[in-house]
Amino acid sequence: MDNFQKKNLVKLNINNSLWDHFFTVAPLIVVGSKEGYRYDLAPKHMASPIGQSDFFGFVCTPKHSTYQNIKKNMEFSVSFPVPDQIVMASLSASPRCEDNERTKLIVDALSTFKCNSIDALLLKDAYLFFECELYKIIDGFNDYSIITGRIIDAFVNKDYLKVTDKDIQDQINERPLLAYIANGRFAKIKKTYKFPFPKGFKK
Repeated sequence: MDNFQKKNLVKLNINNSLWDHFFTVAPLIVVGSKEGYRYDLAPKHMASPIGQSDFFGFVCTPKHSTYQNIKKNMEFSVSFPVPDQIVMASLSASPRCEDNERTKLIVDALSTFKCNSIDALLLKDAYLFFECELYKIIDGFNDYSIITGRIIDAFVNKDYLKVTDKDIQDQINERPLLAYIANGRFAKIKKTYKFPFPKGFKK
């Protein structure tokens, strides 16, 4: 085993904007929640399934209305946009820019539809949708929290459903996926490669 190599490494200040000094790949989702007599949408990239079952979570802050809405109403929706919806996903962040009626009307103008099982909105023409009941909020990560939910309803666009009689690469090439390159860029994923799992690997 080699000793720690410093030759090509730059030491980072972990106490000062650590995540602004390199690129990472993340999903981009839009979280929906009920806010008073209106609905709120908010893009998030610190998001992930929690295990292999029906739990999903994302990072938020109590300073944002998304956190307060979900804490109050105990439910939220998740839409996975396609690459052509990047502007729509960006516009869903408008209410956090200014707390006034004009920015909230931008969200009202986005193409959405009502959830099937909860009182929230989903982003029209996205490819994957979750409707979640709040499971647990974990506070205490400095200014941030992890919001987790149990998926009670899920839908996928039929063109994005995995099919056994079709080449996976061909399907992804025809229906690219959206990735967020933190911070501030995005990518359209069309080319993928089979992961070299070791023999006997199990989930």
